[in-house]
Amino acid sequence: MATVGIVMGSDSDLGVMSKAAEMLEELGIDYEMQIISAHREPDELIAWARAAESDGMKVMIAGAGMAAALPGMCAALFALPVIGVPLSGKKLDGMDAVYSIMQMPPGIPVATVAIDGAKNAAILAARILAVGDDAMLAKLKQYTTDMKEQVKAKNAHLQEVGYRNY
Repeated sequence: MATVGIVMGSDSDLGVMSKAAEMLEELGIDYEMQIISAHREPDELIAWARAAESDGMKVMIAGAGMAAALPGMCAALFALPVIGVPLSGKKLDGMDAVYSIMQMPPGIPVATVAIDGAKNAAILAARILAVGDDAMLAKLKQYTTDMKEQVKAKNAHLQEVGYRNY
């Protein structure tokens, strides 16, 4: 039973959305990943999103580019948190998706991360889950500590070898 659902409208989104899966795996969070087009498969999207809560899902991560209907549709059909990942596009570099995901009507909120920010979407999903899960909270705190130590190590290396040899 998946706790987080990752959904995207096309396999061309997989390169970005796989970052969410990798982060969830690192944190030990069960997930399922689907390719469902909001525009080409509306019936399939409705069935999947409506069944998600009863299937045990607690958070959705929906990646979309251009008109970016997928996150909003998920939020309209799923009563729990939805995190939208605006995907960079060919013409407007993802800004069209940012606006589409952010500008939801009252009552249908979608949390929005940076363009192509699937990793942060997974971390946000983990933080949502950590509200009621002390073990998850401890993993997130350790992840933050590990990031801090990585930066310190990089700075120590820079100080040792200088920027030209870094």
